Amino acid sequence: MRSFISYGLSLGLLAQFSAVNAAEVKVFSTVGVQAALEALAPQFEKASGHQLKFTWATAAVLVKRIQAGETADVMVLTQQSLDAMVKEGKAQADSTRNFSSSGMAVVTKQGAPKVDISTPEAYKQTLLNAKAIAYSNPAFGGASGVFFAKTLAQMGIADAIQAKAKHPPASGFAAQLVVDGEADLAVQQEPEVLAVRGVEMMGAPPGAFNNITTYAAGLGAGTQVAGPAKAWIEFLQSPEAGTVYLARGLKPEKK
Repeated sequence: MRSFISYGLSLGLLAQFSAVNAAEVKVFSTVGVQAALEALAPQFEKASGHQLKFTWATAAVLVKRIQAGETADVMVLTQQSLDAMVKEGKAQADSTRNFSSSGMAVVTKQGAPKVDISTPEAYKQTLLNAKAIAYSNPAFGGASGVFFAKTLAQMGIADAIQAKAKHPPASGFAAQLVVDGEADLAVQQEPEVLAVRGVEMMGAPPGAFNNITTYAAGLGAGTQVAGPAKAWIEFLQSPEAGTVYLARGLKPEKK
């Protein structure tokens, strides 16, 4: 695999990584960026010599674990969740960086008839016509699940959809339930549905029924490996990371 230099990172930055003794960096990360971070981790590890140890779940579940006393060197959460951790003294305020964002997407099983989500009314009718719909359980606090539940209430169809709702595990993907035949449609953050093979993208929910989530990374308050942890956060803002984000349904945030 090519080094950071071949991807355009400076010699100075690579030297900074190499100068630090190899360390294990514990990362708590939302599943919203899991596919992208899993693709980026080997590049960082090979160039820096550090090892990343991931724990994956929704941002809300990770926040509860941190509040209960668990610790991480780097927290990769929604911006709102990371801001909350800063206020509670669990994350270092001057270390937080926004690195990507994404909207929601609707998918069907590959080869299934296309559905119409082009207008709010068409979207509502498509949801009502589906036999089963997969989305993140709002009880887990995931951004897409909570927002989707709110839009169902706004459309006046919350009870109808709840009766045929299918939810993945807290660390799972709604689109997998479509592939497995348990649901006709999945509605979740775009990078999460793109992480599953065998689905076809119908597009984003129309207008106000779409929700943009910004993802951010920051140092845990008690990290003992601040140098390597900072290097990982810096890498998440790099141009080569941005290329990976675009391929996985994320929009890079400007540094």
